Amino acid sequence: MVVSLVAWVLSLTSEPAPGPQLEPVPVEIPPAAAPAPPHIDVHAPGRTADALTEWSIPIADNTRISGQALRAYANAALIAAEAWPACNLHWNTLAGIGWVETRHGTYTGRSFDPARLNAFGIPEPNIVGPALDGTGNFARIDDTDGGALDGDTEFDRAVGPMQFIPESWARYGRDADGDGVPNPQQIDDAALSAANLLCSYGRDLATEDGWRQAILSYNHSDDYVMKVRDAAANYAMLQPAHR
Repeated sequence: MVVSLVAWVLSLTSEPAPGPQLEPVPVEIPPAAAPAPPHIDVHAPGRTADALTEWSIPIADNTRISGQALRAYANAALIAAEAWPACNLHWNTLAGIGWVETRHGTYTGRSFDPARLNAFGIPEPNIVGPALDGTGNFARIDDTDGGALDGDTEFDRAVGPMQFIPESWARYGRDADGDGVPNPQQIDDAALSAANLLCSYGRDLATEDGWRQAILSYNHSDDYVMKVRDAAANYAMLQPAHR
């Protein structure tokens, strides 16, 4: 198990906001690919995800993913296609994980105090999960970073929109917003780092086994795999995640 994620985010309800009747989603693994973003220069200076703004507007409206989060997922998928071409990672798989983990950088564990992604793609307030202290359904993971990422010098905590624990961030963290500093709270960086984790060990996410093993590497739970699959399948159909 590479990443131990916070069980409390999996207890969120999956009811959609009021709106049009949504279509049922296929149950195949891997889920279908969502419409691909246009090719952009992922080596350009600065925040390359911004080049996807025009493309993202109608898709964000249909899926109810914020434009910033959607562009981060698509940017990460484009980088992955170049860096790990055999991985076959699509942006809607990253979006499925982002929805289950933190509702795309908006869930803090406080129902009446949601986070917002600011202009730099960083949630305000920062997202930090509970201590992984071995109680309840939590794994016990003693502190690995001196509290540098999670503010806890006794136990590790999952941080940021994609809920990385410090040890895994040290291994997979990547910069994608052009500032030269991998930051687990920044949505572009977090999405690319999740892509790095999913594509590791030569996985091919175009296959059922490859996709399933990639998601299990994020959270070793069959229920988690189904939640991510359903969300990704909804996004492939350009509708909100609803189960």
